[in-house]
Amino acid sequence: MKFDHRFVLTEAGPSMRVYEADGVIVRLDFFDHILRAAVLQRDVPLLPTWSVCPDGNMPLCGRDKLSIEGFTPESPAVEETDETISFTLSGVRFSIEKKNFRITARSDRGVLYRDRSGLAYNFAGELGRGSAHYTDRFPDQRVFGLGDKCGPVNKANKRFQLAATDSMGFSAAYSDPLYKQIPFFICQHEGGSYGLYYDTYSNGSVDLGVGHDNYFEPFNSVRFDEENLVFYLILGTPMEIIRRFSALCGGTAPVPEWAFRYAGSTMEYTDAPDADARLRGFLTQCEEYGIRPGGFYLSSGYTERGGQRCVFCWNTEKIPSPEALADAFGAQDAALIPNVKPAFLSSHPMYETIAQNGWFLHYADGTPARFPFWGGMASWLDFTNPGAYAFWKDCVKTQLIAKGYRHIWNDNNEYDVQDESVLCNGFGRPVPAARIRPLFSYLMARASREACLEAGVKEPFNVSRCAIAGTQRVASTWTGDNFTSFSELRANHKQAMTMALSGFLFFGPDIGGFAGPKPNEELFLRWLQYGVFLPRFTLHSWKPNAPSTMPWLYPDRMDAVKRLFDLRERLVPVLYAEAERCRKANEPLLRPVFLHDPAYDVESDCFLCGETILVCPVFDEDAADVTVTLPGFGSWRLRGEGEAHPGGETLTVPCKMTDLPVWFEKEA
Repeated sequence: MKFDHRFVLTEAGPSMRVYEADGVIVRLDFFDHILRAAVLQRDVPLLPTWSVCPDGNMPLCGRDKLSIEGFTPESPAVEETDETISFTLSGVRFSIEKKNFRITARSDRGVLYRDRSGLAYNFAGELGRGSAHYTDRFPDQRVFGLGDKCGPVNKANKRFQLAATDSMGFSAAYSDPLYKQIPFFICQHEGGSYGLYYDTYSNGSVDLGVGHDNYFEPFNSVRFDEENLVFYLILGTPMEIIRRFSALCGGTAPVPEWAFRYAGSTMEYTDAPDADARLRGFLTQCEEYGIRPGGFYLSSGYTERGGQRCVFCWNTEKIPSPEALADAFGAQDAALIPNVKPAFLSSHPMYETIAQNGWFLHYADGTPARFPFWGGMASWLDFTNPGAYAFWKDCVKTQLIAKGYRHIWNDNNEYDVQDESVLCNGFGRPVPAARIRPLFSYLMARASREACLEAGVKEPFNVSRCAIAGTQRVASTWTGDNFTSFSELRANHKQAMTMALSGFLFFGPDIGGFAGPKPNEELFLRWLQYGVFLPRFTLHSWKPNAPSTMPWLYPDRMDAVKRLFDLRERLVPVLYAEAERCRKANEPLLRPVFLHDPAYDVESDCFLCGETILVCPVFDEDAADVTVTLPGFGSWRLRGEGEAHPGGETLTVPCKMTDLPVWFEKEA
């Protein structure tokens, strides 16, 4: 019956219960501070997960979304009547109406979480196609997370697409979607805080206060193309929720210490006909200016053949000896991180071999699906095909690692596949590729990391632009091809806080901006002042009509630039040690201050680097100082020296564009 589904108990165990009505199954699993709910259509197969693995063990073919391996189960006393289900989980009292399975959770402060009345789930198509979940919207709610989403840190009263796309030149103030697909957010209001994570890779949308419906109370909503819905309701404070979400997804892979040093990057050098000389010149200029690079991101121009980029194919006219180039960087203790892309142009020397083996995304008759890509039409490698997965690893080993390139930059891996007739192997269970688009990026990054480890690389540094929840187990990331402007500098900071609130540890923007105009002197120096405290300290750009954004962009300002790079070098061991502590604790390295001081302004420009460094950047053009309110706990010393200021004090600190940035260190 539409709009009136009466659920009855069909199975029960100490830490789980199953209910059914009208061909719909609802399963509840009780874990420590986590309630997992699955709303399943009986006739629709449940896809695996590649995100959830609290024990850190993820099979290549994924794991059952309803697996309980690695969880800490809870066994609450469940009371049932004909109309309701009641239990207490981790101190939170739950009641569920069996009609339409409406869940309500109450803390000591009042209602914490509640499904929308009337109908909260798409049981029988009443709410259209796919799956849906509607929850009460609290008047004072603040919402955080969702990956690399744009705009303010508080996402309340915003609507976003849940998808990933190649968004070159995006605005961090308003563009949507971007590169990550992370359907996880934290909702905080007078009744407390809760987190919601939806375990799916299908496209969707989230509405956090934009939509209204006359027949329902105010609501938040999510919708997905996938018919089945599995979600995790995570309890705790915002920091506890982040820790639990990160642990839920298996934690974060370690990042080597050298990766915290400055890394050079520009498309200009590898696109140039004398790429080898330009790259070696980078080392010479670093030495000339006293800058110690940790590495250089090798853009895809090294694979260019006749104006087209063919992954794993070295252009030996540009770089006569890849091995000699790697040796030159190795002699300076700097890594080269080559760019790889999972799309093979139809002109690629290996295209026909891959097609004959059936390793591309394809149509039902086996024909490779082709899509617009750099320089022509291309086919996406199907990483859910074990043969394609092994082929990729072999290419990484033979064409990169064997030549001295031990770290991988996985790029352009958003898989913009919308056509439902395009299929993937699905590890033996074919599925429309559009239903699991961002999963391919995770599998690509995983294959690259495995290739490095199997080849004996002890600490591989693996980077992926696109990401799902759980990508952190195999790769770090960055926030994509940003735009150069003062307003975007501040917007990039808010994007960074959003990433931190979504479970990411090592990331950062392209300092100076990737696309758009050349940064002027002031913007360039302000971005560097900000960037020295970010985990990823990389200047990267593509400025076809202007010089690349390199440390020596403004020779007359090199004294100021050198002081900033020297500061970064002093910070490297501090950042590395704190990142390791955060990684083991499943915490973000960068974090908004309100995670520790709930009264602090959510949208503040100031942020914490770990627990003891307060960074106070200048984001306004023509500013000569910065006004700072210190967190309301402990005492703080400006740049770690001099007078200790009490928490809660507000002070104005001079900071010219040529100065060192403003930061405070918390007294031990």
